[in-house]
Amino acid sequence: MLLDGITGPQDLKTLKPAQLDELAEEIRQFLIEKLSVTGGHLAPNLGVVELTLVMHYLFDSPRDKFIFDVGHQSYVHKILTGRKDKFDSLRQYKGLCGFVKRSESEHDVWEAGHSSTSLSAAMGMALARDLRGENNRVVAVIGDGALTGGMALEALNHIGHEKSNMIVVLNDNEMSIAPNVGALHHYLGKIRSDRHYQKAKEELHHLLNKIPAIGGKLAKTAERFKGSLKYLLVSGILFEQFGLTYLGPVDGHDTSQLLDIMKQADSIPGPVLVHVLTVKGKGYSPAEADSHKWHGASPYKIESGQMVKAVGPPMYTKVFGDMLIQLAEQDERIVAVTPAMPSGSGLIEFAERFPGRMIDVGIAEQHAATMSAALAMEGMKPVYAVYSTFLQRAYDQVVHDICRQNLNVVFAIDRAGFVGPDGETHQGVYDIAFLRHIPNLVIMMPKDENELRSMLKTALAYDEGPIALRYPRINGLGVQLEQDPLLIPIGSWETVREGDSSYAIAALGPMLGVAEEAADMLKREGINVEVINARFIKPLDEAKLQSLAHLGKRLVVIEEACELGGLGSAVLEFYASSGLDDMIVRPIGVPDLFVEHGSIKEQRREAGLTAERLADEIRRMQPKVIKRVTGQS
Repeated sequence: MLLDGITGPQDLKTLKPAQLDELAEEIRQFLIEKLSVTGGHLAPNLGVVELTLVMHYLFDSPRDKFIFDVGHQSYVHKILTGRKDKFDSLRQYKGLCGFVKRSESEHDVWEAGHSSTSLSAAMGMALARDLRGENNRVVAVIGDGALTGGMALEALNHIGHEKSNMIVVLNDNEMSIAPNVGALHHYLGKIRSDRHYQKAKEELHHLLNKIPAIGGKLAKTAERFKGSLKYLLVSGILFEQFGLTYLGPVDGHDTSQLLDIMKQADSIPGPVLVHVLTVKGKGYSPAEADSHKWHGASPYKIESGQMVKAVGPPMYTKVFGDMLIQLAEQDERIVAVTPAMPSGSGLIEFAERFPGRMIDVGIAEQHAATMSAALAMEGMKPVYAVYSTFLQRAYDQVVHDICRQNLNVVFAIDRAGFVGPDGETHQGVYDIAFLRHIPNLVIMMPKDENELRSMLKTALAYDEGPIALRYPRINGLGVQLEQDPLLIPIGSWETVREGDSSYAIAALGPMLGVAEEAADMLKREGINVEVINARFIKPLDEAKLQSLAHLGKRLVVIEEACELGGLGSAVLEFYASSGLDDMIVRPIGVPDLFVEHGSIKEQRREAGLTAERLADEIRRMQPKVIKRVTGQS
């Protein structure tokens, strides 16, 4: 097998061009087999096999910089750069990362887990190269979905202005995670349908050059005619108006065509955009048939394409989506807004039930937030469903457009807490810290799936400003769901286990189970701890906190969120500002580090969010007995 002889890009260059197709099929089979065990981003990687092969075949990584937007489509790049033997550990704790990772290889020059960053990174690397007087290549690979991100368009504008040498590869598979939306998507569709543009432009250029001594007005007329051909054949010529030379579209699974067009791109000065048409899931029929489902796959059976999923209660995401449908049936003002995550946010059934009230804006988190503000201003009830990690991208809009105007927007913050195999770029542990200091905003998190339903009902009934409901990427507890969930008083905490007058644990969301486990351990030692469901991060239950202080209890606050600026910090701030200086509080949260990929259980253990750690903290808080030693005179 050819793949057995590939230990790095240098081995690839010993092959004949005709052998690349054979190697491509071997890589596809390798990916299909390995990911059936580990899971991972199957469809995106099957779509870029030939493209990645050609890049490494023609160019010289790591001297030449390859920048993959998002980085989830870098598995082929990892295979070709010496990490083939590590794929059994893909996305496992301390194993191979599912995204580009600089600490893994010198060939990984840019890290990302979010979209639309590659062009800005490429611009920076090209400028640094030019300033140093070097001549290496910079190649950015960006999908058509990521190109809708505002940051990518900002970068295109700058790239066209600077005119630095670089190649932008537009990987056009008509998908991001969900099908792409928007005017740019439709524009690319027009380009896809016209494969004769480049040939016609070249023939016209050749014809003009054969005419002797075109001067003055005739030359200007010819240039205008040459330019008008662009508008005749391809509507808009968006990329050339940005200042990039446009090449394509080209079949992204034809290595011969790819070799030719990439060589051509390399010979053209200034920024060049190569438009490559690919099929997401190429070579594995289940993934080709439903690339949305197979974007990020769990382990599966190769023959049938059936995914292996753990049996258990529905995930919080599913419970959220079902409850939103129930509430939307009662209130036609409710609309769902998502930035390209209808499936991940549990909104597919909502979209089927209420197609006109489901708004997928594409990869545009900032636009989604400001649009939600305007929807609320006009009397609608927008529910902005977004992953915690992606809400980071809309921070200014949350502050400036939503909270400052005190608008009734509901933030449904999915993946709050650890996210497992997606790792550090996707961990949802920062949103409390960057949200709770914003005026007018209420923040809450449920203890179980039934309380999630009550909180969503509460959020949509709340009419005093923005409100955020955060929930984790795990299965529910399997509790009985109330047919008609109750409204929850804003800012109220709930005591779920009574204790004596010495100790209390305030736990947020899934940490309530950890707290009860720790309380069981301590009870066997004769220590009876009060356990509190601290379901509101903002506002705090100040009456409860004052009561704990007056009873002289020692309090531990535990949360699956960053300790700096989290719920524990909020509690400490409350006691400090209230002058309750004798209150002893110990916060336990995610320490000041990025927690990498693995299982959620492993990530919690690394962060110290365990029942054993919590019980130890209570034990250390016990008053020390001071023995007095008396001497004889």
